[in-house]
Amino acid sequence: MRITIERLGHLGDGIAQTEAGPVFASGLLPGEVAEGTLTGDRLGDVRIVTPSPMRVKAPCSHAKLCGGCLMQHAADSFVADWKEGIVRGALAGQGLEAPFRPMVTSPPRSRRRATLSGRKTKGGVLMGFHARASDMIVPVPNCQLLHPGLVAAFPGLEALVRLGGSRSSEVSLTVTHSLDGPDVAVSGGKELDGALRMDLARIAEAHGIARLTWSDETVALRAAPRQRMGRATVTPPPGVFLQATAEGEAALLAAVRDAIGPARRIADLFAGCGTFTLPLAETAEVLAVEGEAAMTAALEKAARGAEGLRRITVQARDLFRRPLEPDELKAIDAVVIDPPRAGAEAQTERLAAAKVPVIASVSCNPVTFARDARVLTAAGYVLDWVQVVDQFRWSAHVELAARFHLPR
Repeated sequence: MRITIERLGHLGDGIAQTEAGPVFASGLLPGEVAEGTLTGDRLGDVRIVTPSPMRVKAPCSHAKLCGGCLMQHAADSFVADWKEGIVRGALAGQGLEAPFRPMVTSPPRSRRRATLSGRKTKGGVLMGFHARASDMIVPVPNCQLLHPGLVAAFPGLEALVRLGGSRSSEVSLTVTHSLDGPDVAVSGGKELDGALRMDLARIAEAHGIARLTWSDETVALRAAPRQRMGRATVTPPPGVFLQATAEGEAALLAAVRDAIGPARRIADLFAGCGTFTLPLAETAEVLAVEGEAAMTAALEKAARGAEGLRRITVQARDLFRRPLEPDELKAIDAVVIDPPRAGAEAQTERLAAAKVPVIASVSCNPVTFARDARVLTAAGYVLDWVQVVDQFRWSAHVELAARFHLPR
């Protein structure tokens, strides 16, 4: 069957319209003509007949098999326009529009956290990312996405799989680059016993793993795996959320600082371990609210160890069940809100009622961002600008920062 791609879907699939309905094909770009075998609504065994001028040679030797990156075949300018278009489309769906600042894209080899899969084999170990829509593990020794510190950790990760994995099931390895070496959390491995704990600790020492967590138990702590956040250093709990790249975090922080301006009393909602709280506390008092007690404990410890910060008040509070109420926000000049993918509709409604002067919004889901933005604009807020920050290079994932203000 021959098709012509008209557009890309939100997950990066090329979409062609035919008499029988839409046909989807991975790895294609708008305007490309391709042939292949149609199975249901998906084209397989794809052969490109007419390539797009936006098509480029994939920079990674693993691109054809690995499912970790979906868009290496597209020029950076195309990906930027496509991701901005996803956000514009989400806003338009809510009847909104906004000026867009230039997109910031993290460079290759900058991803500082990733989850790899591993399995013991008859001849050794297989470790890497899954092929797209497949259980097949693809080794990625020359990965162009991961920070060099993560790639350097591969021998240690393979040793962990060799010792604690099995041929019948996969091991999941979440690894984060820290100031003190790899921070590794493993799930799906053998059940811990005394001998395994000792052997795992030896591997951690031999391969410079800062912290090794096995099935939620920390079995080795060679050094606290610290992350720098402003003047502070934070030791996050094992496996928790961090911004994917240092460059992306810096871009989001810069956007947040621009958004809130000279505010002196700030509420940081869904504060995590202090990504925004700790740098902002260099010039303002901050109320930091986060639902995970382990993360607030890490934030508080980091704040106590840092010099030159203004007062930080930390609350462990589930903002989905108990959003901050308007009377709790009376003294706040600006709010920073960075919710998970589900957004924060209930908290946004309270912010709108509280009439907080300025809101800096950070989001990893354009659809829920646009939904919550509609709540604010309906209450009289102005959406001043949006900036896409592409931390997940070559993927379909979109993150953004935005500024809202309430006219006086």
